[in-house]
Amino acid sequence: MPRRSLLIATACMAVLVASKVMAQAPSIAVAVDRVTTVARAAHLAGEIAIADQAGPVGVRAIGLADRASFKAHHPGARWLWASVTKHVTAVLVMQQVEIGTLSLDGTITHYLPNFGGSTGDTVTIRQLLQHVSGLPNPDDTLPNASGEPTFYTATGMGIADTPRALGFCSGTPKATPGAGFAYNNCDYIVLGAILEHVTGKPYARLVAERIANPLGLRSLRVARDGAVRGGGAATGYTTGGKGFPAINVATFGASAALTGTARDLILFDRALVGGKLLHPQSRALLWKGDPKLGYEALGVWSFPARLAGCAQPVTLVERRGDVAGIQVRNVIAPDLGRSVAVFANDDTLDFGEVWQGKGLTYDLLSAAFCPAAQS
Repeated sequence: MPRRSLLIATACMAVLVASKVMAQAPSIAVAVDRVTTVARAAHLAGEIAIADQAGPVGVRAIGLADRASFKAHHPGARWLWASVTKHVTAVLVMQQVEIGTLSLDGTITHYLPNFGGSTGDTVTIRQLLQHVSGLPNPDDTLPNASGEPTFYTATGMGIADTPRALGFCSGTPKATPGAGFAYNNCDYIVLGAILEHVTGKPYARLVAERIANPLGLRSLRVARDGAVRGGGAATGYTTGGKGFPAINVATFGASAALTGTARDLILFDRALVGGKLLHPQSRALLWKGDPKLGYEALGVWSFPARLAGCAQPVTLVERRGDVAGIQVRNVIAPDLGRSVAVFANDDTLDFGEVWQGKGLTYDLLSAAFCPAAQS
């Protein structure tokens, strides 16, 4: 069979398989109802969005955005995307890999010559993406009076990705590069600086030109310096039902400073699955989980999971975030063509771990992806 005919036949088969799988999943309307029921039972306050590769985005808001004023959550509110930002940053990095201006095995100093860190000529782009760089961690900076690391309360020009990368993040490393997984916002702040250096454009402009504008994501933007709650609509809560102490969300830069609606996050997922942001080969590499790193891929975790009500394991691409009292869980099931985004304004809410076969995330995803219960 000629190669072109083989490719067409393979594509058609993939469509048929995807259609068969989707026929087994609950409709978006049913999925939203089921997920909302699970969320209410867990006393989750926030917003839920679910969508397939085509059709409407199902959105539901529940609970209070501000407990003191009894202000309810409403669909379309601005949320802190927290570390979902890292997934966006990883996509921007892979776009540069596709055009040849970055290599996953290139080092920090190869692309950011002024980086003064002692491991800059050793740490690679891949290691930054997978949190095995050993760089200094902003979470370790001295706490302020409220107990928050001072790194996240600063303001001014010095909080942008490039000055942070060349400053704090180039300090004494915590570990030998490649020694092991250690979650660290400096990894993605340095990636933001590298993107700025190789493109000549600020990170915020790259997000606008490469992601927000082409996809029509009107809400997507980087938090403004000093903006209250990072510009998010909801008050974030922490232990004891207290409002989360004030921080400057803009200080997270390319690691966790993006904000936008739940709907726009789902549309980002849809575009990524649909091949509008990366070639299939690049997306496959982006989402290739490494079992030795707990299935960490590049900016996300990717792993097969057994969910309640699904006959077969479902491959999941998961990105989570937690900042300023806001939690987010964004999960894509590529084989289903379906994605889920759940935001909550309480950092004490226990989402659990899907791989344990129980917990809130497990229940939410089972309700979203698996066949509806027979009546």
